Amino acid sequence: MTTPRPTTDLSADEARRIALRAQGFLGTPNRRSGVRGILRHLGAVQLDTISVLARSHELIPYARLGSVGRKTVEKAYWTTASEGAPSAPHAFEYWSHAACILPVEEWPHFAFRRRAYRNRPHWNHDLPDGTYDQVIKQLRSEGPLTATELGGAKRTSEWWDWSGAKVAVERALMYGEVVCVERRGWKRVYDLAERAIPEALLHDELDDTECLRRLVRLAGQSLGVGTRADIADYHRLKGEQVDAVIADSGLVPVTVEGWGKPAWADPAALETPPRGRHRTTLLSPFDSLIWERARTERIFGFTHRLEAYVPKQKRVHGYFAMPVLAGGHLVGRVDPARDGRTLVAKQVTLDGPKAVPAVAQALVEAAGWVDCTDVRVERVDAPELREPLVQELTRATT
Repeated sequence: MTTPRPTTDLSADEARRIALRAQGFLGTPNRRSGVRGILRHLGAVQLDTISVLARSHELIPYARLGSVGRKTVEKAYWTTASEGAPSAPHAFEYWSHAACILPVEEWPHFAFRRRAYRNRPHWNHDLPDGTYDQVIKQLRSEGPLTATELGGAKRTSEWWDWSGAKVAVERALMYGEVVCVERRGWKRVYDLAERAIPEALLHDELDDTECLRRLVRLAGQSLGVGTRADIADYHRLKGEQVDAVIADSGLVPVTVEGWGKPAWADPAALETPPRGRHRTTLLSPFDSLIWERARTERIFGFTHRLEAYVPKQKRVHGYFAMPVLAGGHLVGRVDPARDGRTLVAKQVTLDGPKAVPAVAQALVEAAGWVDCTDVRVERVDAPELREPLVQELTRATT
């Protein structure tokens, strides 16, 4: 691909601030639009099974809006019942960057992925004859249902040993015949797409090129500015897919100081300098601000790695170390836990003494959000900063 000549040169600081504003961390968030507005703004919110303070999809709006109620978050994402009738859906779950909650308006633009799943060889899981049709029939007559209600999620206790019903309904989910309409006790709740997706959106009419063009444009808007790899990673597209459509996506080529690679920006992000209040907050390791490790290092000079799947003896920062964002920079990280109504900072890493007040503020706010009344610090990587942090926490809580 021949990249057009860049029309704008950005400093590293300008690019960082553009990225922060695009992700909702700089400026005043639109609180009237709430959680649904955050979802539409980001385009995708990642789901994950790990829950320490809260699940990651709850932490995403918290980091941007502050102490929004956790029940409010769930209701905002998923279709909820109202006087016995389902309300209008606002989101669906599908494979984007990973398993993500997506705005329902984007259903047509994932047609390229649904077609790819339909056209590829079936998974290794065996599917007994008639099981797929039986699952669809049961959902039509009884849905929405969990895999357990469809006949059982697993054949044995092994996590990978799915039952025939689970294989069938997950295959139907990938194909787009079935939709996950909510999570109930972390179990997917499935329904037929024809019932869950608004009729105007329920189609696969867009060709692959148009789907990709839309997703590349959305990724650019959500990132503010990014390299080809950044944009591809957002919805897990292939580099060549990005190359095929980026010239017609509406994004504009720019150069960024120190990046060393061509970059593309949302033209709206270039129109006005990013100004406003910075958020101070703990970030989920699955936050889209820090999804791509190379981008995080390039923008913030911060190496981010989730260590939950690293053997305990090899962890450096902790099981669920959460980066701390303050003043537009990543200034440390905290590995949290809960002990009754005490938020425990099992391990704290600070980027020098200046980070102490911000980390204390982030800890106190997070504790209040999850209904904890106290914060306890166990270990600080720089021992001489432990007492200043404890003192700052005491001031913040009193």
